Amino acid sequence: MKNYKILIFVLIAGFCLSCEPEFLNPTPDSAISGENFPSSEQELEFLVNSIYDEIKGVNSLEITDNNLNHGVQKEFYITEMLSDNTRSKSGEGEAAQADFFQIVSTNGFVFDYYRSFYAVVFRANLVLENIELAGDNASQIEAEVRFLRAYAYFNLVRSFGDIPLILETIGIGNADAQFTRVATSQVYDAIIEDFTFAINNLSDANTNRYRASVLAAKGMLAKVYLTTGTNYGEAQGLLEDIIMSENYALEPNFRDVFFNEDNSETIFSVGYLASDTFNSQDFSAEMLNSVGRTSGQNYVTDDMIAVMNSAGGNRTQFSMRVDPLQITQTQVIKYLPTGDEDLEIPETSPSPRLAGNDFIVLRYADVLLMHAEAILAGSQSTTSTNAIESFQLVRDRAGLTDPVLEITKENLLLERRVELAFENHRLHDLKRFGVAQEVLAAYSEAIGGSFTGTDLLLPIPQFEINLSNGLLEQNPGY
Repeated sequence: MKNYKILIFVLIAGFCLSCEPEFLNPTPDSAISGENFPSSEQELEFLVNSIYDEIKGVNSLEITDNNLNHGVQKEFYITEMLSDNTRSKSGEGEAAQADFFQIVSTNGFVFDYYRSFYAVVFRANLVLENIELAGDNASQIEAEVRFLRAYAYFNLVRSFGDIPLILETIGIGNADAQFTRVATSQVYDAIIEDFTFAINNLSDANTNRYRASVLAAKGMLAKVYLTTGTNYGEAQGLLEDIIMSENYALEPNFRDVFFNEDNSETIFSVGYLASDTFNSQDFSAEMLNSVGRTSGQNYVTDDMIAVMNSAGGNRTQFSMRVDPLQITQTQVIKYLPTGDEDLEIPETSPSPRLAGNDFIVLRYADVLLMHAEAILAGSQSTTSTNAIESFQLVRDRAGLTDPVLEITKENLLLERRVELAFENHRLHDLKRFGVAQEVLAAYSEAIGGSFTGTDLLLPIPQFEINLSNGLLEQNPGY
């Protein structure tokens, strides 16, 4: 279930990390290289598993090699902390650049995220280039890998805008491809093509929440269509396929979404194992400040505290709490590994630095709210009974059972904020709903920040620009 080994990363990193100049060296320095790996179906499957490992990343509190990537474990730094949801406590290091919208091009979290997901792309391309090794399983494996490549590019294009689009392995003949930015529309075309291929070729029988599946691909493609605003009808149909499949349902107790893993609500998640150096995660320890830190990386903003207390319903107690060690601060508690006896949250990891809490990418509540969004189709409100039914289900679970008669754009965005709080959706939701400039400018002014429109995209890492010898251009404002 969660048996992808991050040790794989160590074995093959030398030949499929895009950000290392040695990758372009035609003379391999080790036995495993692009010249002789993969050479069998078993090695190809080994490489597929390594793509999941790259998304997982390594536990930076246990493996401190700065050349290793941390995948989704650092995502909250450049999503939640760049929104009005969370902030650092006391201006601590690079994390504090997000507090007042002052990210710089040398920010390590930005570079880590960029190189992590391009490493996913490079591994995926290597599999696809050798797909004939899969024999009768070729279509299934290709579909799984193209799902993962699309997921990586979706994260990259939403965060960085125009980016290099690399759909084949990089070598001497096409080295410039990794430094040539293309229009976001072209990237989205490739993402749509990959997710569509996954939908048409993945096995309907696969419901493994830790692997690519048909319904996960439909949910992700629907979110792509909502993001581009190009095909609301198609998005609605994809989401209704998930709803009508009856493969997923809301957990009756909101707590169990995060502390009863592999549950009925989770559609696609990144799996971790507690007390395992190579397969555990540290984002719980950092994002939740659950290791007794005296200065925190990530605390809930006053703005978000007020919103959760007024609109969160019974979700609030399982989303945030007063930090028992820093009582003037409010901490995130989704993915809490140390447990909470009063809330009946079990301890999931003896050491919060070796946490096993899974990271949820897509869950059924998100699907229901996207369904309402697809029916809204960019307008200001809807009274559609289908949209209201999906919207009401999410609110009913939160104990907010007053009948909804109309859904507005504003209350849908609010519902997404409190339902999906601290799950790294807020910044992308603001941009997708077309209100990021307005909302974040007002928030920035209230806290004395320096937000401008250019802060809606992250800077291209300066390391990559330097490596490209000027071929890779920086985003405006950096």
